[in-house]
Amino acid sequence: MHIASPLNARPLPPNNRRLVLLAYECLCTFEFGIAVEAFGRVDEVLGTPLYDLRVASVEEGVFGAQGGVRLVVDGGFELLKDAGTIVIPGWRSVHESASPRLIAALQQAHRNGSRIMSICAGSFVLAETGLLDGKRATAHWNSTDILAQRFPQVQVEHGMIYVDEGSIITSAGGAAGVDLCLHLIRRDYGIEVANRTARRMVTPPLREGNQAQLIQQPVPQHQAQSLAPLLDDLRTHLNTPLLIDQLARRAGMSRRTFLRRFQDATGTSPGEWMLSVRIEKACTLLESGTQSIDLIAEQAGFGSAETLRHHFRQRLNTSPTKWRKAFNQRRLLA
Repeated sequence: MHIASPLNARPLPPNNRRLVLLAYECLCTFEFGIAVEAFGRVDEVLGTPLYDLRVASVEEGVFGAQGGVRLVVDGGFELLKDAGTIVIPGWRSVHESASPRLIAALQQAHRNGSRIMSICAGSFVLAETGLLDGKRATAHWNSTDILAQRFPQVQVEHGMIYVDEGSIITSAGGAAGVDLCLHLIRRDYGIEVANRTARRMVTPPLREGNQAQLIQQPVPQHQAQSLAPLLDDLRTHLNTPLLIDQLARRAGMSRRTFLRRFQDATGTSPGEWMLSVRIEKACTLLESGTQSIDLIAEQAGFGSAETLRHHFRQRLNTSPTKWRKAFNQRRLLA
């Protein structure tokens, strides 16, 4: 069977494109705006938005948002009934409980098959529904301790930028919401569409959820040498052995300084960063053609198919063959 190139094929839609974004009194406008930008804008190739976005109000009538904004939205909880995805963009306070009506609506939507994702303090609303019981979750770094204390049945990940538990997905605050939105687009449409969205949003295309929330990068006293040229070179030479001492010399630093600067700049170690880049390359190759797994493993810098399979199991909880099969099946349904 011939599989069309992604350059010519229509992007893969999720089974249910209806995405409902919650709005509430004292709405967190940054988190709300992230979701609108990622999910509601027209895709430059498809010519339509990736999702059929609607906004559902938790309150009745007109209500206020942070920054003096007043909102009138599409509807209320009735919009959740046929939602494929529901997004909770923050919450007005980690110390303020959600209404019983909102909790019941989210519980029912999840029973109906909706997946629910939260950004920042939205995980507190999810925890109140009980849908996080026994699952891993995260939130903004300054509130994960509170989340763990209030909801001991939730396995709180204090350092991760997002946690994907299948139908329930949570993220840390701020820019981690961008990472989560791109992660969801990658799940639904593949890496090429996610990368295209990232380029439009002028943000890095791939950050794994297990990267650190806090990147220690104080304002320098003077203009420091950038690691960007080195990182760009590593991306184009995936088969080059990652020799730390050699990289440090190229950057004009001691080994110790290089490792510290790399952690400050990327939030992770050189080995973990390179593994993420290689996995992204492998996923792109799997989605873009019919090359053998052995050849893809070589081109992505893994050396062998077995090494590639090992890292797919560890990072993506699947195999390269299953990744490709799922991608192609959904393309044929598009």
